[in-house]
Amino acid sequence: MANVSSQDLGNQPIGKLLIRQAVPASIGILVMSLNILVDTIFVGNWIGSTAIAAINVVLPVSFFIAALGMAIGVGGSSIISRALGADNKAKALKTFGNQITLTLLFTVTFAVFGLLFVDTLIPAFGGKGNIFEPAKVYYEIILYGVPVLGFVMMGNNVIRAEGKPKFAMYAMLIPSIGNLLFDYIFINVLDYGMEGAAWATTGSYIVSFIFIFWFFMSNNSELKINFSQFRLDKTIVSEIGSLGFVTLARQAVVSVTFLLVNNALFNFGGETSVTAYAIVGRMMMFVLFPVFGITQGFIPIAGYNYGAKKYDRVKEVIATAIKYATLLGSIVFIGLMFFPEVITKWFTTDADVINETPNNMRWAFAAVPILALQLIGAAYFQAVGKALPALLLTLTRQAIFFIPLMYILPIFYGELGIWIAFPVSDVLSTIVTAYFLRREIKLNLLSKEIE
Repeated sequence: MANVSSQDLGNQPIGKLLIRQAVPASIGILVMSLNILVDTIFVGNWIGSTAIAAINVVLPVSFFIAALGMAIGVGGSSIISRALGADNKAKALKTFGNQITLTLLFTVTFAVFGLLFVDTLIPAFGGKGNIFEPAKVYYEIILYGVPVLGFVMMGNNVIRAEGKPKFAMYAMLIPSIGNLLFDYIFINVLDYGMEGAAWATTGSYIVSFIFIFWFFMSNNSELKINFSQFRLDKTIVSEIGSLGFVTLARQAVVSVTFLLVNNALFNFGGETSVTAYAIVGRMMMFVLFPVFGITQGFIPIAGYNYGAKKYDRVKEVIATAIKYATLLGSIVFIGLMFFPEVITKWFTTDADVINETPNNMRWAFAAVPILALQLIGAAYFQAVGKALPALLLTLTRQAIFFIPLMYILPIFYGELGIWIAFPVSDVLSTIVTAYFLRREIKLNLLSKEIE
């Protein structure tokens, strides 16, 4: 896994290059996902099953604010990749400076407002009954660290855009390992309960921020900026915003989906159903790590080669990424269909939760083998700077299909209808993405390649 420079993105064989980009990204996502899983197991066993539900309630708010950093990172990184491919380093540097300014402005502002309206937001996201108090404790501490998390998410994407996947992997490993260590100290040794769980997460991202700051100050980074590049440029901010909005919209929809599903399940089955969804949600983050890793590895390669007008390589990386991701997704699918009971017992000893979760998990992951095409297809349009189709395809899965279905299907199937909505929306969104991706390749990539 030798490190890759930005120039190598346009020269190395696609299969080899995708592996070099995707493996570190996959490892980073795997460790982060394991961290979330183990963190949930620690909380469930050392604090209680209600604490799992409390953390799940807080996730939509903290995810959305942290997603601001990710959105700025992904949007700016698309510009940086294409600028480096076109040998326009000045634009890459200006973009990075603007990313830093935007991240600071937005994350601090939203964290402040999130703290001001804490008593309103928590019940709105399903933090009711016995869940409210532990959710409030966790929420307030997590929001203190959200600006730091925003910088971590932004910086990680920029590192990957430079063609430095191993350093991006390290930036993901550090908070994951740190969180588990801090969990043990704060929860098990010092017995700080929910406060300990929250400070463990916040502290781990502070350590990751220190690493990312070191990376950009060292000789490992090609992006050496000065204070003049922090001044916002209208054209660059507009492009970051249009592309980053795709990521922000996706994360916002994830937050809204958590809110809606938490409340719907609470109405059907109370705290037990909310906890079952929390476990399934953790598994969604965990088991799809190879697919997400390939998607992240794919983006800078597609963006760089599109900027360099090497359309044959863009076409090749699309096909290769879909093939690899589909194969890995199919392997994951087989494991989930056979062992959901074992997985559920990792998280809790609550008999009601153990009885309810496995069948729901099977439904939620029923369409995983075909999901790679939808993720890669939406990521392609974002990588090459086509914000509108990227936004629409990103929203098809949850906003356009899942949310309406989760209200329609329970009319006929009760609580089961919410879980059936997961695979049905996956299938429909994949069909739509396949159509638009095929059309893009035929009308744009092939025609430009001929020219």
